[in-house]
Amino acid sequence: MVATDTKTTPSTDSVTNNGTAARFEQPTGTGRSAGTSLSAGATGAEAPAGDRGRTSIADVVVVKIAGMAAREIPGVHDMGGGLSRTLGAVRDRVPGGRPNVGRGVKVEVGERQTAIDLELVVEYGVSIKELASEVRENVILAVERITGLEVVEVNIAIDDVRLPDDEDSSASVGDQSRVA
Repeated sequence: MVATDTKTTPSTDSVTNNGTAARFEQPTGTGRSAGTSLSAGATGAEAPAGDRGRTSIADVVVVKIAGMAAREIPGVHDMGGGLSRTLGAVRDRVPGGRPNVGRGVKVEVGERQTAIDLELVVEYGVSIKELASEVRENVILAVERITGLEVVEVNIAIDDVRLPDDEDSSASVGDQSRVA
């Protein structure tokens, strides 16, 4: 049987989510961690094969998973603030440029838990309350399933609304020929 250490460190915070307290464990040390340790691991031949060694997950992994999961929900037009969307549009047009799936996603990752902030642009007419709920649920399921980290909260900020004629007016100007 493996004993676990249950002592707490002074660098933990309590987060209240829907009336229940959840512990969010901050990474210890002075510098920001580039990743998180999912398991301390065990050593020696007596430890099960799956427990030998250590698993760490970089913050960018959680950012990309959350970004992809949020974009899967119908009604999410884009992500990020106005300036980041503008820079992203330029980057997407550069040959060889890849879309930034992490745009509009910020994460805080601890040893076993994570908190996620999303900035969304929604389609006009979509219920923001229902959309936020669907995005939150999909992001939590994806991050917890893929990484094994507990998601303590997903904060969503609606940054803009895409109106139906926003894209149509720019497309019609580009489609018109100036010469006969």
